[in-house]
Amino acid sequence: MRKKLYNCPVELTVEVMGGRWKSRILWHISKRPYRYGELRRLIPNITQKMLTQALRELEEDGLIERKVFEGSILKVEYSLTDYGVSASPLLELMSQWGKSHKQREDLLEAEEKKG
Repeated sequence: MRKKLYNCPVELTVEVMGGRWKSRILWHISKRPYRYGELRRLIPNITQKMLTQALRELEEDGLIERKVFEGSILKVEYSLTDYGVSASPLLELMSQWGKSHKQREDLLEAEEKKG
C-alpha cells in the first residue's frame, strides 16, 4: 500500500496509470486479454524491461491480473481485474480526447501550410 501523501487525486491517478507505457498497456488490455509477446508487438518501442516493470506495477496496483496456463508450452495472459475495469471509462475519455487533439493539430498544421 502507498504511504506517500498526494496533493490531489489526479496526482495519484497519474502515478498509477501515467508515464509512457502504463496507459497504453491498459488501453490494449481493456479490449481483451493479451499475452506478453502480443503486447510487445502492439507497443513496438517498449523494451522488455519496461514492459515487465509496467506489468508488475499494474498488477501490484490491482488493475491487471496475470494468469498462468500450464501445458506443454507455458502460457501467461494479462487481463483487467474488476477494479481495472473501473478505469475503462477514463481510458475511453483519454482516447476520445486524443483523437480530438490530433484533429485539432492536423487542422492547425493545414492552416499553417496555407498561410
